[in-house]
Amino acid sequence: MTQNLSLDTARLDRIQIFPIKSLPAVALAEAAVCSNGALQNDRRWALVDGEGKFVNAKRTAQIHLLAAVFAPDLATVTLSAAGRSAETLALRGDRARLEHYFSEFFGFPIRVVEQPEGGFPDDTEAPGPTLVSTATLEAIGGWFPALSVESLRQRFRANLEFATVEPFWEDRLYGPGGSLVTFRIGQITLAGTNPCQRCVVPTRDPATGEVYPRFTAEFSQHREQTLPAWAEASRFNHYYRLAVNTRGVDCPPLARIRVGDGVVVSSQ
Repeated sequence: MTQNLSLDTARLDRIQIFPIKSLPAVALAEAAVCSNGALQNDRRWALVDGEGKFVNAKRTAQIHLLAAVFAPDLATVTLSAAGRSAETLALRGDRARLEHYFSEFFGFPIRVVEQPEGGFPDDTEAPGPTLVSTATLEAIGGWFPALSVESLRQRFRANLEFATVEPFWEDRLYGPGGSLVTFRIGQITLAGTNPCQRCVVPTRDPATGEVYPRFTAEFSQHREQTLPAWAEASRFNHYYRLAVNTRGVDCPPLARIRVGDGVVVSSQ
């Protein structure tokens, strides 16, 4: 029997997309959702080398040195970096100047590829938005006093952030392996699939690429020690995991989510 649980303490507080994979975010008050659950224009563009391999933050810390400001309609992006003048370049239409900028910056040929519907997610099995709560980021800030909540937000790069009372509230949104936890936000229904396995990116300063010493080891130790009772422990073959991966279940055309939307979780 299905029971709907309205979690009154959880409200969508932030929405952010990353129009170019691995570059800075754009904050939104509302977002359209693709049929697979991905936020429209999230990771819509990506950088690839001559072999078609991604040039992203997993591959090179140099990418952190790039600042990017996107036009509201995402027609252009203004890029800047130390020692380089800011340039406003086209994302749509002729991208030759944009590719030239990236090629000069990285020192090898770069192409900009585009996927308008669904983008280029890291987890192709769970291409929906990643979820975390502000209380979780605040708790992690207690583990790393030198890092602000905003720095942690930029390091972990979740799409949706919820205002909740409890840290790690989002660990309710996945179950044992092979199962899905479905929940509704605004006009869409998503399924939580798994706690997100993290990569090297959160260990680095978002603006400089400088590595925080022993970040992974310390994070994993604290995560294991504070894993909440509601988290499905069997999903943690290691504890360098944070936020929840999702996929779309019911995302009608033109469906939207908005800051302030509540959450209704369906449990079996």
